[in-house]
Amino acid sequence: MSHDTLTPAPPVAGRQSGRLAGFGTALGSWDAAIVAGLVAAVLVASAAVPNFATGRNAQFLLLDLVPLALLALPMTLIIVTGEIDLSVASMVGLCSSLMGQLWLSSGLSLELICVLVVLLGALLGAVNGVFVTGFGLPSLAVTIGTLALYRGLSFVVLGDQAVADFPADWTAAVVRPIPGTSIPVMVVPVLLLALVFGVVLHATPAGRALYAMGNNSEAATFAGVSVARTKFWLFVASGAVCGLAGLFWTLRYASARGDNATGLELTVVTAVLLGGVSIFGGRGRLLGVVAGVLLLGVVRNALQLADVDANALTIVTGTLLIASVVLPNAVRDIRARLHRRRQHTRVTAP
Repeated sequence: MSHDTLTPAPPVAGRQSGRLAGFGTALGSWDAAIVAGLVAAVLVASAAVPNFATGRNAQFLLLDLVPLALLALPMTLIIVTGEIDLSVASMVGLCSSLMGQLWLSSGLSLELICVLVVLLGALLGAVNGVFVTGFGLPSLAVTIGTLALYRGLSFVVLGDQAVADFPADWTAAVVRPIPGTSIPVMVVPVLLLALVFGVVLHATPAGRALYAMGNNSEAATFAGVSVARTKFWLFVASGAVCGLAGLFWTLRYASARGDNATGLELTVVTAVLLGGVSIFGGRGRLLGVVAGVLLLGVVRNALQLADVDANALTIVTGTLLIASVVLPNAVRDIRARLHRRRQHTRVTAP
């Protein structure tokens, strides 16, 4: 009789263990959580904020997200390796200033100026890379320094003036929607670039090496990964993409200024961490980052339409930045506890 009473216990324990495992898996899917948050934010904003769910607003929202998405792509790879680049917004500003100065005084064609601006961005990224990988300095300290340096140089190049006489066909091209839609044509190259970065990160040996560097740089070196060279080229790629973002920013607003993109670095880092990339390196996926960019853009856009003060937008961005660091770690702790409880249940079950 006693034996009959106890025999149902293992299936119950197994069912409980299965539920815990399923719950832990659901908690661990940060990408799914961000996508769900994005859907919820769109639905709430569409219902509560006037003019949010209009084609015109969707077009402006996506245009606002183009530079953010561009900068988030290389930033994702850099943070995955355990580094960071806080100078991205200043590089955008300096590239914009150079574009304005060359157009104002050099007599060069705009096509050639665009090439030179991207090359400048790559050079600025290379300077960061040399200090980080060549001299072994912390990327946080280096890029805080170049954040100030590049922003100062942007005003040296152009001063306080603004250059706004760019060709109308160029400025119209970057904001033009795809025929029959409200989607700006600039979204297409951003998606193609995101696909390239995604393939590199998730489907190539180079991408696996990036995760290895973020988890243990010394072990990656012993495994044959050229850590310094890889990180150097990541900073170069970040700078080149900043050049592209500078071109877009200048043409979108038809204005080259030294203060273009001021403060954007905080938003970029927030979007990347919100997308599930660990600030300590070694974790994160590009799908989550894309969702994080969209979620952050939707929240900021909805608050702007609701006439929320600009200072409040900064508070929201800062809050999301803190949450994006704390919540993933909390989720991992919960998963670890559920896993230990599940293992304990299996060991103690009769």
